[in-house]
Amino acid sequence: MKKWIAALLAGAMALSLAACGGSSSASQEPAAETAAEEPAAEETAEETAEAADAVAQIKANGKVIMVTNAEFEPFEYKDGDAIVGIDPTIAEKIAEKLGVDLEIQDIAFDSCPSALQAGKADFWAAGVSVTEDRLKNMDFSVPYFTTQQVIIVPMDSEIAARADLNGKNVGVQLGTTGDIYVTNEDGEHDLTVGDVSRYPKGVDAVSDLLTGRVDAVVIDKFPAEKLVAQNPDKIKILDETLTTEEEAEEYAIAVPKGSNLLEVINEVLGELKESGELDEILAQYNQ
Repeated sequence: MKKWIAALLAGAMALSLAACGGSSSASQEPAAETAAEEPAAEETAEETAEAADAVAQIKANGKVIMVTNAEFEPFEYKDGDAIVGIDPTIAEKIAEKLGVDLEIQDIAFDSCPSALQAGKADFWAAGVSVTEDRLKNMDFSVPYFTTQQVIIVPMDSEIAARADLNGKNVGVQLGTTGDIYVTNEDGEHDLTVGDVSRYPKGVDAVSDLLTGRVDAVVIDKFPAEKLVAQNPDKIKILDETLTTEEEAEEYAIAVPKGSNLLEVINEVLGELKESGELDEILAQYNQ
């Protein structure tokens, strides 16, 4: 578009020179240049339309690609070589609706947004909370789960409430809403921890909690329950949550901005909710 406007300006300048004594042939050259640029502008518009029509491209490829971080049980985790959990199960339903295969790419959680925006994946499902910052760069489906941030501490910890985290070393999973909340860069919360230790996996944060390298771990409630269940005699979840019910987060599935895959995902989630199958999937992985 910028080249097209530049061509018009060049044409106007040429006409002005012709009026001052230039040859008539000079005034015709910019018109030829403009004509040459117009197909390029049309081609760009076509490429944009193709990018938005993700469903057609997915069907042409014969597969839909989900990006995730398989370290967030029960939403996604590894069972041998397979990636299983709530999100992969929902993803299978999406693939079935599209009539294609499902490919799951397992990468670091904080790398998932850039992979999605770079077109390396069709959607991101990883117990992803909808936030204002994320909405600037991607679109989200209707929510399918609600959660809060909780605090995990050793059994004999002196930390008994969220206020006791002030001045303490807190472990979080890198790039999660727990990380954002505890870091508190904008000063939105009345929380000033001593240090924030960031880990690629929630289980790594808990490992350091067990060895005393961190004083507490902040993570989403459902995965926290799974982590504590592995060491029930050593760690516990505080009764007081880090975030209030008013601050509860909603999990949804993210797609690139403008992708029409969102319509299919919302349709699948709607069907799962209406049939009661979504509740069955959640219960299946909460045992």
